[in-house]
Amino acid sequence: MRLPVALCLFVAASALHAAPPTADAVKAALVRGVTFQHREVARHGGYVYRQSADLSLREAEGIPAPDTIWIQPPGTPAVGEAFLDAYEATRDPACAQAALDAALALTRTQMHSGGWYYSGHFGEQERAPWFHRLDPQGQPLPDPTPTGDRDQPAGWHLTREAKYRGKNETILDDNVTQAALHFLIRIDQALSGRNAEIRGAVEHGLTALLNAQYPGGGWSASFDRYPAQPADAAAYPPIKASYPDDWPRTWPKDFRGCYVTNDELMTRCVTTLIRAHLAYGATDPRPMAALRRAGDFILAAQMPEPQPAWAQQYDEAMKPCWSRAFEPPAISTRESEGLLRSLIEIAALTGDRRYLEPVPRALAYLRKCELPEKKLPRFLELRTDRPLYFTRGPGGKGFEMTYDDSRLSSNYGWINDSHLDEIEADFRAVLGGAPLREKPPVEPGALAETVSGILAAQDDRGAWSTAGGIMRDASGRKTEPVGGVIESATFIANVAALCQFLETAP
Repeated sequence: MRLPVALCLFVAASALHAAPPTADAVKAALVRGVTFQHREVARHGGYVYRQSADLSLREAEGIPAPDTIWIQPPGTPAVGEAFLDAYEATRDPACAQAALDAALALTRTQMHSGGWYYSGHFGEQERAPWFHRLDPQGQPLPDPTPTGDRDQPAGWHLTREAKYRGKNETILDDNVTQAALHFLIRIDQALSGRNAEIRGAVEHGLTALLNAQYPGGGWSASFDRYPAQPADAAAYPPIKASYPDDWPRTWPKDFRGCYVTNDELMTRCVTTLIRAHLAYGATDPRPMAALRRAGDFILAAQMPEPQPAWAQQYDEAMKPCWSRAFEPPAISTRESEGLLRSLIEIAALTGDRRYLEPVPRALAYLRKCELPEKKLPRFLELRTDRPLYFTRGPGGKGFEMTYDDSRLSSNYGWINDSHLDEIEADFRAVLGGAPLREKPPVEPGALAETVSGILAAQDDRGAWSTAGGIMRDASGRKTEPVGGVIESATFIANVAALCQFLETAP
């Protein structure tokens, strides 16, 4: 027994004193990792969330069909962005081809309505119900939406009709369409617009996103027909947020509020518009105009005193309203942090300090609501600031609202880390005229150690597998795959670290 222990101690000590990785070794690992993802993991150029190490099982939010890809991050757009990062760091053509194929997987799953659903299908049976712009080979398809339904102004009333739900839905929830557009704009810019299929998808999707924006600057969570023109300002006038006189303490079984900030919807619209402005702003003023409208909406959506922060969802009168059965009308600290970041980003880009004015007030309020250990409750009751939580209902079904945090439902992040210190630092930097930080600073020694671990964890194929991961097999039964699980999120994080190392390497 002594020999293996001594050997382990020797190996550990050697690793601690090993030379830092070389740039050539990191480049080689990047290309191997990208090549494996592209050749072995991809389906039609697209990706899901995870697969078993032997590639026999695939999983996303549920079990996808063999020819189904996922759009919602960390699906295809997020993996495609990592490929582009790898190409910019290595200039290796294998990385460029992987990024291009991911982009084409998106152009061929785009809807006639303008954007993307959570998932995209290439299998004939799964694909049949959907109104795609292009076929799997990239050839145009006619729009089955009746002309009368295509020519109407955008608006929440159409979302509530849900005439083409499950057929032609553009999803802005969970950074779905925004992520796809952000990536396609970036690769279109890298290609100088030379790929007509990608440029066409960007033009169609960006125009839909712009026309779906309400006159006040917000968006709904989805729309299911192409918004040929923006919503009527008379029907959706810009209004400042206010408190409801009262609100139901149980879910009214209606979660389709008009103006949505939940799950990064608003913040990701902002980052996508910033990307569009940087790419096309010299010739197209629309993204900047939409970005300013988005900033104006965030200003208007800030609740008045005594709670100068933001809710997840507002009705047409700009009063907080229910979303899902566990998302009540309330102040939402996570969304508030994201919207504060968006205001700072818009101010940094435009130079307009008007967008910074609400920040100190919101920061001071949210700091008062912090829990011990720099935590924030997700929801704060309107007018009282009491944290709101949810437990499962009788028999484990449904949800019940409570002030008690001792038996929380496991489906949601009820208490989260506070990011107010970082937000305040960014605010003070932009207020002082400094550019906004794109990435937090990393200590070189710590980065080299992280990269060494990433290189050591890569297998001979180029894959990074996580041991002990749990997946579901075709029958839905939980299983622990032999060899571990290949996670798209791990691949993306590893590529980011390797690229960051190369940026600072001699």
